[in-house]
Amino acid sequence: MSSSSRHILTAPAWPYANGPRHIGHVSGFALPCDMFSRYQRMAGHRVLMVSGTDEHGTPIQVQADKEGVGTRELADRYNRVIAEDLRGLGMSYDLFTRTSTRNHYAVVQQIFKGLYDNGYVFPRTTMGAISPSTGRTLPDRYIEGTCPICGYDGARGDQCDNCGNQLDPIDLINPRSRINGETPKFVETEHFMLDLPAFTEALGAYLRGKQGEWRPNVLKFSLNLLDELQPRAISRDLDWGVPIPLDGWRDQPNKRLYVWFDAVIGYFSASVEWARRSGDPDAWRAWWQDPAALSYYFMGKDNIVFHSEIWPAILLGYAGQGDRGGTPGSLGALNLPTEVVASEFLTMEGKKFSSSRQVVIYVRDFLERYDVDALRYYVAVAGPENQDTDFTWQHFRERNNNELVAQWGNLVNRSVAMAAKEFGAIPEPGELTDADRALLERSRSAFAAVGAELGRSRFKNAVTEAFDVVRDANGYLSQQEPWKIKDDPARKGSILHVALQVVDDAKTLLTPFLPSSSGKVHALLGGEGTWSAMPELREVDEEGGPSYPVITGDYEVEQARWEHRPIRPGTPLAKPTPLFAKLDASIVDEELARLES
Repeated sequence: MSSSSRHILTAPAWPYANGPRHIGHVSGFALPCDMFSRYQRMAGHRVLMVSGTDEHGTPIQVQADKEGVGTRELADRYNRVIAEDLRGLGMSYDLFTRTSTRNHYAVVQQIFKGLYDNGYVFPRTTMGAISPSTGRTLPDRYIEGTCPICGYDGARGDQCDNCGNQLDPIDLINPRSRINGETPKFVETEHFMLDLPAFTEALGAYLRGKQGEWRPNVLKFSLNLLDELQPRAISRDLDWGVPIPLDGWRDQPNKRLYVWFDAVIGYFSASVEWARRSGDPDAWRAWWQDPAALSYYFMGKDNIVFHSEIWPAILLGYAGQGDRGGTPGSLGALNLPTEVVASEFLTMEGKKFSSSRQVVIYVRDFLERYDVDALRYYVAVAGPENQDTDFTWQHFRERNNNELVAQWGNLVNRSVAMAAKEFGAIPEPGELTDADRALLERSRSAFAAVGAELGRSRFKNAVTEAFDVVRDANGYLSQQEPWKIKDDPARKGSILHVALQVVDDAKTLLTPFLPSSSGKVHALLGGEGTWSAMPELREVDEEGGPSYPVITGDYEVEQARWEHRPIRPGTPLAKPTPLFAKLDASIVDEELARLES
């Protein structure tokens, strides 16, 4: 590891294991994080990318009841489906695990105990909502009504998405269950609360220190919440989840730590599990306790509050750094997020994604019909990075055909095919012209420009800058017309050498976005071995318990580095196969028909 190398934790949000994920989900939490992680690895940093399936809470129980199976069976099934789909997307996790592991339970209980010892969690009798028809607890998010603050009819029991204020379900006007529409019944129950007001000063100082670093929408939203912080329940009346590790509580069959509390701790527990599986149980400390380490959390905008307020509050409280002090727990003080990178929402053909209404395309169905890199490119160049964005099949087809096929695929194909036909290998460059040198310099200089945008999670700017190099190279070939040169093989060789050098550079610049096709270009140019490593599924268990799949990978073997590398004249070339498939106009009607069926 070089002296300029950093330890960088990359943390995509935990997908909920109550069903398969659709492309709206992965455009927010998954693909941006993978693009960022791949770039940081290429730049020589030590990346630890961890997450898993979020498996606790009432939504799992509701779906299990609907399917007539147990909660564990449901979680097992969708954990596997989601892991397979994320591997199919090329998500380069060091560890993608799950929240139902014994390791996760133990870590969550340690964090809870540290918060309890420092006085940042306390029991309180509250009014809890239950379903009159089933007698089951209704979580805050499963109650809707009119916001008592802004009057928005569609506020959730925990938060109003219109005004951003934290809510209590009992305060909603005309509350109703999202499960069956009935009016909930409120009864007294005792729960543990996270004392969020005790972090007002510490969170304020932390967030104000992020001015100019975070996306403006994320920081503004987070700062606005500081004045409205209220103690927030972190336990629920459930039988599925992490037991409360205190006498008088741990043996209660229907009291569990609630899902949003245990899920954010999952970033840390997954790091602990990764370290143990790596053979060095303390390896996580380099990412969590080194002051020079960095951490980036990726999610959709509906998850901001959990990552910019609640998770930092948990970390501050555990370290004894809240407004009333304390001492670090047994694991020591843990690093706060360097940045919370939240995307806006992706809609589909003008409608909000909805599995129940069939306004959806699941990841698996997409990957069965289309190139994974076509989706990755679309998310990078047209995804909901800074504003809500609408996915349309017509737009997807145009991006695929006009940019991936006609620009990048065409540049690769004609450069390699012409050099293979005329020379059988990468030709030697002769004397270079001003036009040759200008394109080579343009290509080399793009590494700094594209890298700077990727380092700030500005994926649209980054991929657009990389594609500008591709367009310039296509323009260069059209201007130089090497196919017309009959009597000057040295000049033809120079033009094709320059074109192939830029193809090689562009392949590197596009690797974070298009890792699969970049590997194909590496091979087309005579490269051997692994260019950009892909994740794999492995079956693991915990001390002889039932096995489950994790995503991991051997990213040390990849050759991809964020730098210009001179191509080697004389390297044999063969006739290439097309890099991307052109999509027929009929796919638009076919996909729209599927949505309406």
